[in-house]
Amino acid sequence: MSRVVQTLESLPWAAPFVRLSRGEDPKAQFNAILRAVGVPLLAFAIFIGIWGAAASRIETSLGTLPGPSQVMEQAGNLWQEHQAERAKADAFYERQTTRNEERLANNPDAVVKWRDYNGRPTFVDQILTSLTTVFTGFFLAVLIAVPIGIVCGLSPTMYAAVNPLIQIFKPVSPLAWLPLVTMVVSAVYVSNDPMFAKSFVTSAITVTLCCMWPTLVNTIVGVSSLEKDLINVSEVLRLSWMTKVRKVVLPFAIPMIFTGMRLSLGVGWMVLIAAEMLAQNPGLGKFVWDEFQNGSSNSLGRIMVAVFTIGIIGFILDRLMLSIQRAVSWDKSADIR
Repeated sequence: MSRVVQTLESLPWAAPFVRLSRGEDPKAQFNAILRAVGVPLLAFAIFIGIWGAAASRIETSLGTLPGPSQVMEQAGNLWQEHQAERAKADAFYERQTTRNEERLANNPDAVVKWRDYNGRPTFVDQILTSLTTVFTGFFLAVLIAVPIGIVCGLSPTMYAAVNPLIQIFKPVSPLAWLPLVTMVVSAVYVSNDPMFAKSFVTSAITVTLCCMWPTLVNTIVGVSSLEKDLINVSEVLRLSWMTKVRKVVLPFAIPMIFTGMRLSLGVGWMVLIAAEMLAQNPGLGKFVWDEFQNGSSNSLGRIMVAVFTIGIIGFILDRLMLSIQRAVSWDKSADIR
């Protein structure tokens, strides 16, 4: 229980509530709660009010720009569509199970077939697809960037060799990478029974190519700033290269590495939406593109639901990375606000 309290105290918005429960200076804690919770809620309420007032005055080719109530309505519709599709899937598998059981009861040697439900992906399914894709690309980026960053941080020669490539490829847009990745994947990833769809592979690799640079750069900076005394100690103890990296380099550089990973995950999430639009990976990017192409009276509201969903998930991913950083790093001063 004390560990939970300590975790809550590390959160700026929760700390005043914990202190207030202990009876610590109620006036000061109420003021802190007002700043941490009341002010953001007031600002959000003002934003909703301005949005609602302005939306009714903006006419588009698809009708009036949806306000908060219309967007909430479309969010409810998307959830109902998800539940209806899941009900269809459950009914499909139930019918298939019943049919196969009857067939086996009549003939134990009968060969039964199990088929997957091929209904259209729902909004929730597309969220899960996007999360799977972005984490795949992000983990690939970390696996590439951290080892290269460690080597470059320890070796000025390697850094001199790699730095021009970093400076050239770091600013490249996903829209430039995507055609190249698509052609390479189409040429190399050839299979009659592929484990992953080509659209997924293309999107994940594009995310990797665009989001690896913050982790790489921050790893190089963190490792290269290693104190000389620590290097001298590792040499006196005659530590092997791998032992020095594991026992000395990584513990020292991990705050900077996690800062880079946090930035990379944010970049990857932004890049993913554009990649999915063009690669037609069935995630949130494709959802936005399909609704834009659909052009129905509900499309704007559904796109705005996707916009808020993308923003909220991005915020949650950022908080998740900060929480992991604070849990594994010796530097507990990482800003979690």
